Amino acid sequence: MSRRRLSDDERVLWKGVTRSIAPLRKQMPDEEDSAAGTVATKHRTKSAPKFPAIPAAPAAPPKPKAAPLALLTRRAKQRIARGAHAIDGRLDLHGMTQAEAHDALFRFLRARQERGDKVLLVITGKGARGSEEGGGRGVLKRIVPMWLGLPEFRGLIVGFENAALGHGGEGALYVSLRKSGRD
Repeated sequence: MSRRRLSDDERVLWKGVTRSIAPLRKQMPDEEDSAAGTVATKHRTKSAPKFPAIPAAPAAPPKPKAAPLALLTRRAKQRIARGAHAIDGRLDLHGMTQAEAHDALFRFLRARQERGDKVLLVITGKGARGSEEGGGRGVLKRIVPMWLGLPEFRGLIVGFENAALGHGGEGALYVSLRKSGRD
């Protein structure tokens, strides 16, 4: 069975996921394996030819860390909920697969940032009732906040928070955009 290749967006997402995980516990080699390995290496080192050590490649400079995400202030959230601060754009992710939703969200945020928008509403949906146990429903509700925390999105957004009830409550997010770099 052949495997399909990851797209650039999927590769970036996967790198972000793998950087954010940690092993549950360190694996210790079995005592028998390590004892057998030391005996075998003693015998091999006597007869093995010595080669000059290969210098290690220089370490890449550390990448600059993305700015941390900030929550909307209570006052800003209230102003948006009451309509005193306009929502500059809306994106409804209902009915999309994860791949479609990820691409649509990234393109939407990038386009809106270029336009100079400040606050957006991203509608994920709440999922089916009674699915709090993780029965596979409400996938976008759970994963979109994770995506927004990834480095690829941090260059676009300042922060995000659950929307007020009038705008969808837990099934939607207010997203605050960074100023465009072209300003």
